Amino acid sequence: MKKSLRIIILVCGLFTSVIAWSQMTLPPSGNNQKSEVSQYMGLVKITLVYSSPDVAGREIWGKLVPYGLTNLSLLKSTEQNPSPWRAGANENTTIAFSNDVEVEGQPIKAGNYGLHMVPGQEEWTIIFSNVNTAWGSFSYTPADDVLRVIVKSTPCEFNEFLTYDFIDRQQNSAVARMKWEKLSVPFKISVPNGDDLYIKKLRDEMVSPKGFAWQNAVAAANFCASKKINLEEALGWVNAFINPPRNVKYFPLYNAKGNVLTAMNKKEEVDALMKEAINLGDATAAQIVNYGRTLITQTRPKDAVPVFELAFKKYPTNSTALIGMARGYSANGDVKKALKFAQDAFKIETDAAAKATIDGLVKKLEKGESIN
Repeated sequence: MKKSLRIIILVCGLFTSVIAWSQMTLPPSGNNQKSEVSQYMGLVKITLVYSSPDVAGREIWGKLVPYGLTNLSLLKSTEQNPSPWRAGANENTTIAFSNDVEVEGQPIKAGNYGLHMVPGQEEWTIIFSNVNTAWGSFSYTPADDVLRVIVKSTPCEFNEFLTYDFIDRQQNSAVARMKWEKLSVPFKISVPNGDDLYIKKLRDEMVSPKGFAWQNAVAAANFCASKKINLEEALGWVNAFINPPRNVKYFPLYNAKGNVLTAMNKKEEVDALMKEAINLGDATAAQIVNYGRTLITQTRPKDAVPVFELAFKKYPTNSTALIGMARGYSANGDVKKALKFAQDAFKIETDAAAKATIDGLVKKLEKGESIN
């Protein structure tokens, strides 16, 4: 009985201890508000989580935040193992990559990393650590490093609160940037296989219910054509609709196939295909004229004329078709006929913005200038 009583008292004591030492929900230490910023680069997501201190009239660089490594005299931070800066406040700053990326050209795997920095008057070292749950940099050791890169700081506008953001955003790259006081520290993040990730996604979607819509095949094929990648498979996606048994006869499908064939340098096949495409029932004046303009950009102005004539024949009262004729004659050096068609287009156009554009073409032709 006494033994059981002692156990009960011990358990109650432990429970009381846990209650006494559990952290209460209070504002963040030092009122350094927690912040988070994310950026997509194509399909890849980057997320930075940090606590944001303010300047509060203090001298930051070289004072509050010393240059170089510092002995914080706590936990693992010693003279023999000095610490970098936590790149924020309170818990260590973290950066998460949803996919494998490159930082300043150096590879790093998908994951969530502790982010530390070694400040310098010009050069900074940015450290990505396997430890992402520490308080500050007190427990930092180089053994946990996954990657180190060296970058240069740059001046910037004044920032009262430490902030991270993303600039120079592209499909497959962006520059992450820490800004505080009048200094910023940028580092470039790149996705080395961003287009491949999209191809994998498209491939998966083309065998899902999405793949049963011809419009999705058009979008997927046009993407491949624009990047000049995965062309054989892209051709198969559109052919699956154009060829029997589906026999889908829509201009966007034919045009997408033409784009893929163009990327494959199959000029004769493109010409034969597009001749059929512009005669399809759904081909609009704009679509036909755009193909004619493509031929002009390929320095084939004589080949473009029959295309513009077809658009005019199908849509004789359409201003776009009339402007197509003007472009065709202009490309072939007949400014007089080009001007007449442009003036006719101006007369029938009712949209104010389009009318202003046509007026500009008319003025150029009146000066004898090309409108292509």
